[in-house]
Amino acid sequence: MRQNFILSLCAVMAVMSSCSNKESKQPEKPVEVPVISIRSVPLQLDKQYVTDIQAIRNVEIRSKISGFLDAIYVDEGATVRKGQVMFRIGDNEYKAEVARAQAVLHSMKAEASVAELEAERVKLMVDKKIISATELALAQSKLKAARARIEEARSTLDNATHRLSYTVIRAPFDGVVDRIPLKTGSLVSEGTLITTVSDVNSVYAYFNISENEYLAFNKNDDATTIDENKAATLILSDGTEYKHKGRIETVVSEFNENTGAISVRAAFPNPDHLLKHNATGKVKLVSGKVESLVLPQKAAFEIQDKNYVYVVGSDNVITMRSFSPAGRYGQYYIVNSGLLAGDKIVFEGIQNLREGVKVIPRSLPVDSLPGIAAH
Repeated sequence: MRQNFILSLCAVMAVMSSCSNKESKQPEKPVEVPVISIRSVPLQLDKQYVTDIQAIRNVEIRSKISGFLDAIYVDEGATVRKGQVMFRIGDNEYKAEVARAQAVLHSMKAEASVAELEAERVKLMVDKKIISATELALAQSKLKAARARIEEARSTLDNATHRLSYTVIRAPFDGVVDRIPLKTGSLVSEGTLITTVSDVNSVYAYFNISENEYLAFNKNDDATTIDENKAATLILSDGTEYKHKGRIETVVSEFNENTGAISVRAAFPNPDHLLKHNATGKVKLVSGKVESLVLPQKAAFEIQDKNYVYVVGSDNVITMRSFSPAGRYGQYYIVNSGLLAGDKIVFEGIQNLREGVKVIPRSLPVDSLPGIAAH
């Protein structure tokens, strides 16, 4: 009896399993999905390069003499004008040097006057043949020596006067004062760094581009060559775009043999003094239009750091295919490899699909997609 019950139970389970398998094998009803055929479109791509921002003039103010810093007339971060007095070094010693040099010069002039009178006296005596001509030659030589000593004393005075002028330190041009590490009363030596003055009314942005990029800019018929007067945009360190446009001023004459890059300098106006010396950012250049295969980002999904799309085959069955993006352009991927122009891609609803299912494609024209029609 028990054995018959077990056999009956097994038969029922077998029938249920068979029904279940038949149900699972029944094909899923195809769903309608929007599909696009990807193609190449001409895009104007941006290139960004890390840049080093420098003031058009940045000069270290160093002491030319030794002494004590008697006075500081400017503050850190202050704006100065060309010729404005910034610092004064104690000048008593240098005034004394000037006074000594002046006294020596007066003495040499007096000696020269005496030598000149003596030469005139000897000449009269020689003319009267009272003394020999050799006496006149000797007197004239003494006069030349006295005059030479005047020039030497004058040179010493000029040097002392210059050294005295170095006690007053003036701004070399209109600019902004940097840190002042020394304080009033500090002892400075010849060559001591006192501060730095930067002219930041305009700034230079230096950056490097590879040889391939340089050639690409200059070979593209639609692109302005990367040469003088090409427009440039500055991206600040916080990611915002600087409101003033710049221009490329110079491209150096040779590539760096170690990096294979060439150095470029762009200039940007800086009327508000927002940009400072040694600031960082990126320079953005716009290339000419390049044919690029584009794919809407919403049509792609990521699995284990790889990008995939659903490709619709000729039988309307979808398969997963990975692709490698070269970058992004607005809401689109620029396809580097993995996809070809004309491939039919599921545009929306990919989260509800799985590989191998059959779909009813509803084609969308690529020109109807945002940002593509304009190209």
